[in-house]
Amino acid sequence: MGLLDGKVALVTGAAQGLGEADARALAAEGARVVLTDVKAELGEQVAASIPGAIFIQHDVSSDDGWRDVIARVDREFGRLDVLVNNAGLVRFASIEDCSFADWQLHMRVMADGTFLGCHHAIPLMARSGDGGSIINMSSVAAIKGVGVIPAYTAAKGAILSITRSIAVHCQEKGYGIRCNALVPGAHDTPMTASAIAQLPPEEAGLAQIQGQGQGKPEDVANLVVFLASDKGKQINGTHIVIDNGETMG
Repeated sequence: MGLLDGKVALVTGAAQGLGEADARALAAEGARVVLTDVKAELGEQVAASIPGAIFIQHDVSSDDGWRDVIARVDREFGRLDVLVNNAGLVRFASIEDCSFADWQLHMRVMADGTFLGCHHAIPLMARSGDGGSIINMSSVAAIKGVGVIPAYTAAKGAILSITRSIAVHCQEKGYGIRCNALVPGAHDTPMTASAIAQLPPEEAGLAQIQGQGQGKPEDVANLVVFLASDKGKQINGTHIVIDNGETMG
């Protein structure tokens, strides 16, 4: 018996990195997994390698896109138990150099994407009557100053705030749906590798990453599984930092 036998999980940004690891870990514990991403070819390949998984090409910043994804999940499975709002991106530019277009892009993908995911998924999750678990992916950038990514920092901070609001709402409604945020530090993913390659050598965050090392995507995925399962049933409306002490200093 897996921890998530009989459950249905939806993971956004699941074509690679943390999302892919989350999808694989959830499936390994018995969940039927729906993977979504804008990267269709990669997403199809990952889904094909996970027994029982399906892939849907999906722009998380689209209201209609979310409506279509949740309708597909309802048709295919008739329920949704776990939602992992993982999709994200990062572009480097200080507050003086960041364009308004880039600011809006970060907000659309991460802040809007998380809002829309919860907005559309909660009714289906509540309808099952078995509660559920929403896991929103924030970042250590939301709780410490990083001068070269103000838009990313703000979007991830918004995720922390809306997570608490959603948890309170679901509790007040008696849905039994928990909502928590994960706050990862640097992990060995394609996005992190691309980010490190763009950072100047004197960037403080780079020295910190090099000094403490990076985690593996599976380290975050293990925590996702815990929160998705009944083992995390008393954890609600909070955030969990997983950064190997990156934010201690």
